Amino acid sequence: MFTKSRRHPAPMAISGEMALGGATIDTRPMPYSELPAAPAADPVQASRGRTIRAIVCASSGNLVEWFDFYAYSFTALYFASAFFPKGDATSQLLNTAAIFALGFFMRPLGSWLFGRIADKRGRRTSMMVSVLMMCFGSLMVACLPTYSSIGLWAPALLLVARLIQGLSVGGEYGTSATYMSEIAVAGKRGFYASFQYVTLIGGQLLAVLLLAVLQQFLSLDEMKAWGWRIPFVVGAAAAVVALYLRSALVETTTEASRADKSAGTLRGILQHPRALLTVLGYTAGGSLIFYTYTTYMQKYLVNSAHMDTKTVTNVMTAVLFCFMLIQPLFGWLSDRIGRRSSMICFGIVGTLSTVPLMTAIGHAGSPLMAFVLVLLALVGASFYTSISGLVKAEMFPPQIRALAVGLSYAIGNASFGGTAEYVALWFKSSGSEASFFWYVTILAAVALVASWSMPDPRQHGYMRDPA
Repeated sequence: MFTKSRRHPAPMAISGEMALGGATIDTRPMPYSELPAAPAADPVQASRGRTIRAIVCASSGNLVEWFDFYAYSFTALYFASAFFPKGDATSQLLNTAAIFALGFFMRPLGSWLFGRIADKRGRRTSMMVSVLMMCFGSLMVACLPTYSSIGLWAPALLLVARLIQGLSVGGEYGTSATYMSEIAVAGKRGFYASFQYVTLIGGQLLAVLLLAVLQQFLSLDEMKAWGWRIPFVVGAAAAVVALYLRSALVETTTEASRADKSAGTLRGILQHPRALLTVLGYTAGGSLIFYTYTTYMQKYLVNSAHMDTKTVTNVMTAVLFCFMLIQPLFGWLSDRIGRRSSMICFGIVGTLSTVPLMTAIGHAGSPLMAFVLVLLALVGASFYTSISGLVKAEMFPPQIRALAVGLSYAIGNASFGGTAEYVALWFKSSGSEASFFWYVTILAAVALVASWSMPDPRQHGYMRDPA
């Protein structure tokens, strides 16, 4: 059941006790389940309206978080030499990619910290703190002096900023995925939960769009000197707006679930070993494929397909826009065919198509061909991305759900998604770029095995819709 945010006047907004005429009156807000029933004009419409408002408010912070996180990856081509002046272009990108990967390794810690807060204190509190932390990390990157000004302190402070952002994003995924799954209307959870990846991709898309605008108005020298800082300033400012919107969210946890002795504990998660291993299995393949065709693809098209930076930015902008639009479609499809069937489709497509698609993209003769091939790869990935959060949330009970979803995702994502660029560039620098394609294929096969072996959430999940 839902309890109102303290920003809303009803039920009672004052928490605590007060004395009146010698008697002590409890003024703490009552959960909806204990309030007297009030007449409702149309409960179905009310539920749908509440869901849409909650999805919008929660998604705003999700969008800002991922915009800030991806701004680093997309602007790395411009600021790599400012923080790592020695070596060739590939070496500089390796250094920035390594810091990007280290940000991912903070995700398990962030997912533990914010997942524990979400399960014990509420989803709303956790989501507000995480977006504030991302704001601080982005401002830090925007204001950092370069290597020429402070020497080795420049890359060291850049690393600190990325670790802060990684901590924030680690907490964001599990909590927002859990919240959006819990707030969704029964029978349409796949559709509504898909908007998590709409905003995740939207964050990437806005980062690419802003980069494209900057490229149109700033010269290459201006972009390298100071233009790359603009996306981080924009992201920090947007976080303030997201904080305001999230402050109006209703809470989806109950006092009973928050008070459970296993709430937000690792001990509680370990009581569900099969679910944990299953999520780790398909997250490994899903994250690797997602980051291969999004963040790394920007560099792959430049370094391997030999396209210029502006052309690649335009191609990836169009690809990401189409990818974002199809997420609700695949979420809706999962409501019809089941989450397990969707995940199996993802595993099959990823296993069979990675090597031929990556090979073809590397030899794409035109921007149009690159667009078609990358989009085709991401259509297959949409079987996973559209329900990524929901299929995890359905496997865990509410008292450990945010922590379990976030931590299992963060471990698999940090190990394979966050290292995608670094591993790909390492294979390229060692003269065996095609080996990376097989590496992705193997992880896609792992995801297929995990998906095939997982119980069907419609019969065995913790969020089964009423018959």
